Amino acid sequence: MKYYTRTLLIALLLCNAFSCSRKPTDYRAFLNGSEKTYPGAVTSVAISPGNLRVQLTWHPSPDPSVAKYVVYWNNYADSLVIPANKHNPTDTVGCLITSLQEYNYTFFINSYDNAGNKSISTELDNVRIYGNIYQNYLRNRPANLDTPFVLSNSQSDVTINFRRPDSINITTVIKYTDNTGTARQTQLSPDSSSILLSNFKFGTSVLYQSSYIPVRSAIDTFRTSSYDTFPEIFKLVQCDKSLFKETHLPNDVVAGFGTSMSQLWDGATQPKGYPDIFHSDGSIPIPSHFSFDMGATYNNLVRVQEIGRDCCHNPNDFEVWGIADTTGAATTLAGNDPGWKDEAISKGWTLLKEVVRSDDGKAPFNADLTPDPPPVRFIMIRVLKTTDNDASYFNLSQITFWYKL
Repeated sequence: MKYYTRTLLIALLLCNAFSCSRKPTDYRAFLNGSEKTYPGAVTSVAISPGNLRVQLTWHPSPDPSVAKYVVYWNNYADSLVIPANKHNPTDTVGCLITSLQEYNYTFFINSYDNAGNKSISTELDNVRIYGNIYQNYLRNRPANLDTPFVLSNSQSDVTINFRRPDSINITTVIKYTDNTGTARQTQLSPDSSSILLSNFKFGTSVLYQSSYIPVRSAIDTFRTSSYDTFPEIFKLVQCDKSLFKETHLPNDVVAGFGTSMSQLWDGATQPKGYPDIFHSDGSIPIPSHFSFDMGATYNNLVRVQEIGRDCCHNPNDFEVWGIADTTGAATTLAGNDPGWKDEAISKGWTLLKEVVRSDDGKAPFNADLTPDPPPVRFIMIRVLKTTDNDASYFNLSQITFWYKL
């Protein structure tokens, strides 16, 4: 028993002696005799993507030992060194990395001191870089097709209308020509839906191109790949009624009861009474037609206005036909013949519009003609029905046409 006690005591003394011989700095043997130092890391990194490039900014480390920052990407295959000239954490340090691909990148930012010690990495994941793929996706801001434009009272200026942009629109550049033939350029801001084109030259095109940024922090603006053409802008000009005159084609009805066809273009704007009207003579039962010469050929006839009599026999269903030259265009059938329409078309007449009214037929009534009509000089009005369903007679106060300029 004494032997074992003595042996244990000796062992404890030896262990204590060896333990006390170790120093607190013995771990340096594993670090080549030096401590591991970590310079201060960057904070508050901001990412500003652009066109095949990105700008990174951050608050510098207050650690005065930091001598530089290194940004790595492509799995550390590429890097950029930024000198650490500032140590005030309220300042900003940054870099611009160019020649990138349109891709999602991961960046690492490290601080280094002069001894080569590296900070803990600041990792930036899924940093999207933009380029042609994003640009080709962009579309110009859409025009408001419900009301594409509004003319001023003088019809010299025009306001064009757009829809709200559906992404981060920066501006829309608009090119147009004024009345002097001068090319003009203006810009529509994203928070506005309309813009005035002063002294617009009708008959010319308006081009527009929009610019966008992919995110609010972006450093580059992207334009769409090309300009679009705005919907046609035009004004309506009344055909010169002083040139209108009667023309009597076969099977036309004529004015009767002391009235005159010329009453249809005397400039009246409200229903008139007998005898200041056109009253058909009833020689051919309804459907029946009459024709006249507008005195000039119009390539863009777009609208008709009809005004009925102040009392009765007003048309509420009639056709407007047009042709540029009546040579050989006379129909042999009466207007009430079932084959009249096919014959009129075969003779070169074009149906510009069937106008149907649901009122009493008196007030001025506008109707837009068929789009893109052929050149028209001669007009034929074929009445199909009147408000009182009269079998033979119809009355009219005025006929007006407009063309597009």
